[in-house]
Amino acid sequence: MSIIIWLFIQRLKAKTVIPSPKVSLKKISLDTELEIHNYTERCPTLTYEVTPVDGCMVGCLYCLVTDGIHEQPLVVYDNYHEMLKVFMEKHKDNEHFYYFSAKTEAFHEATLQTGVAHNILRTFIKHFNIYPDSKARLFIASKAGIKHLLVEHEGESIMDLFIKLRGKMQFNTSISIMPPELRTILEPYSAPCDERMAAVRLCQENDILSNSALVQPIVPSFLTKERTDDFFKMLKDNNIINFKPEFMTVCMENLSWIGQILGSIDRDMERRLYDFYLAPENKDHRKQRGRTAPNRVWSLNCIRELLRDANDYGISTSICYWVRNELGISEEMIPTVNKNGFQCLGYQRRLF
Repeated sequence: MSIIIWLFIQRLKAKTVIPSPKVSLKKISLDTELEIHNYTERCPTLTYEVTPVDGCMVGCLYCLVTDGIHEQPLVVYDNYHEMLKVFMEKHKDNEHFYYFSAKTEAFHEATLQTGVAHNILRTFIKHFNIYPDSKARLFIASKAGIKHLLVEHEGESIMDLFIKLRGKMQFNTSISIMPPELRTILEPYSAPCDERMAAVRLCQENDILSNSALVQPIVPSFLTKERTDDFFKMLKDNNIINFKPEFMTVCMENLSWIGQILGSIDRDMERRLYDFYLAPENKDHRKQRGRTAPNRVWSLNCIRELLRDANDYGISTSICYWVRNELGISEEMIPTVNKNGFQCLGYQRRLF
């Protein structure tokens, strides 16, 4: 029996393909240091990760953190905001972002029903009230839909708290380019795309900076000119003026799994998927923790095409250092800080 089949059987037996709904509450030490979001060691902006949960309830099978294996217990640190308050006071004079959240969804049941997400936002509000000249800024990338932003805790919704943070934060929707049939399998507990776009519009109606999108994962074998045109039209229709493309990177176990799911939709998409990732010349195209990225030549050509297509809709492109380095993307091709003021993951430099 191959290791891939064995692993799949173990996942099914343990029921770990999607997360358990059980959550436990714990305390975090108030002197905890936040992790710096800088796995490439060349990220141009100092960014601290805000991660109040171990695990995630969205259950993405391409998860960058768990490689889609959701067997760890879900732990919520219900005093996380107290630790964050101490940390923010210590670093208030440094220009930086707080990324909520790089390793879990910011707004899912674990953070919303416990009030942890609300308390984190309240901590930022109180911080700026005390230190109006603080150099901290809040960056949120989220798959949340409009319903998530309307969840209340102690009489305040997430959107109510966003409004109090106007000018100090940005909300980036995170959305993929993949077949609709695949999305419900690969992102089992995420909000549908129309609800994510409704969340973007609600933010914009309330003057919350929300005009950039983290576009991940992009499934290579699904891309056609027609599909990318439809995608960029959707972004434009929702007043999104910047996107950060990120091709799907996977461990081999998940590549096999995702390939078989794609094959149930279209056998040619499955074949093309393997071509992009398994060619001998692609064996060293690895991202963090050894995850394989698609063929370099195709990736560079595709970014050029996406860049042109996005530009046709008035949408700029931001891109991270690792992709620049791997694919030889120059400052002339995609500026580090582009014409709309975005860089890297989509951080808005004009917030400072």
